[in-house]
Amino acid sequence: MRSLVLAAGLLLAAVSTGAGAAPYQPPKSVPPVASLADGIWLKGDLHIHSRHSKDSSNNPVKKIVALAEAVHMDYLLISDHDNHVNGDVAHNTWTDPEYVSKSVLLLYGAEWTTHRGHGTAISAVPYDHQALYDVADDRDVAIAAVKKKLGIHLSANHPGTHDAFAFSYDFVDSVECWNSAVWANNAINMHIWDDMLKSGRKMPCRGGSDSHHGVPDSPELTTPLSYQAPENNVGTPTTWVFAKARTRQAVVDALTNGRVAIAANPYTPRVDFTADLNGDGKPDVMQGDNAKPTGQPVAFRVALVGQTDPAATYTVQVVKNGDKFTTLTFSGAKPEITFTDTPSATARSYYRVEVHGPATPYPQVPGSMKLSGDMLGLSNAICFNFDPKF
Repeated sequence: MRSLVLAAGLLLAAVSTGAGAAPYQPPKSVPPVASLADGIWLKGDLHIHSRHSKDSSNNPVKKIVALAEAVHMDYLLISDHDNHVNGDVAHNTWTDPEYVSKSVLLLYGAEWTTHRGHGTAISAVPYDHQALYDVADDRDVAIAAVKKKLGIHLSANHPGTHDAFAFSYDFVDSVECWNSAVWANNAINMHIWDDMLKSGRKMPCRGGSDSHHGVPDSPELTTPLSYQAPENNVGTPTTWVFAKARTRQAVVDALTNGRVAIAANPYTPRVDFTADLNGDGKPDVMQGDNAKPTGQPVAFRVALVGQTDPAATYTVQVVKNGDKFTTLTFSGAKPEITFTDTPSATARSYYRVEVHGPATPYPQVPGSMKLSGDMLGLSNAICFNFDPKF
């Protein structure tokens, strides 16, 4: 009996410490990194609700689109709850005559609202969302097959909330790690994203205002949630993507590839995160990329692009493999700083950054500044030795 107890204890210890696990074998090669110059940064919001969601404070589609146009958004997805129309978003949000714009690329999608959490389906073209809605309670393998057949991007929404995403992340293309203007509520979302990266999943992180709170056309349609319109609305936060072109498909492709940055609002400067692998003083990779380490030190560069305060001091928190690596500060008319580290040649590693500083005014949604606090923006991860087949 004692030998059985001892054996069980040793087994438990092995499991809890990871003893006996096969060491990670880095891939022999990874695909070459795409051009860092052939593209354009586009900003938008991928999670917002209109009157077609029953809990949206009667928010008209035209007012959402008008605000997106006013703050110079490049793309927008009105992602109404599919269960509010029994899955038939194609004949509700998509065909709403107000869902048109001459300056903003309007995507197709909906919030996949299930008993096991929420996700946003994202597409450049119309697709059969009813098919995804109909398998919401099915097994993950069946859902994955439908999602693949539809050819959509599926993002896990606010995974750390009471509507936690309780599906397999193996058929998920991105994670909503920054949900709504209230930055402080996203700690668990960020933790889940870090866990995905630590497990070897090169999964992009995106933002989404998840705003339900617009101003209705007439006072009698006002609801108890309408007051939140000046606090959480279009672009709180704003998701930037480095797209090959200014097209719907290029936006979706960029999101899937992970060349993505998130800012507190449409006026907040974008975090630019790159790395120089060969020491020639020029960036070789950017956030969202995966590269083979050379065994030599790598110079990482962090900069803010856009409207900054020359008198302000900005703080950069560098995260490596889920842990705080270093904290830096920078200032000036064009805030920029570098740090150096040597990524392991025999293991996976990743680096990402968060930037804090004085909030950037958002005149159309002034209450959002207080909710976001000093959190300005974050990058996606620069990865090394991630298995491209995983």
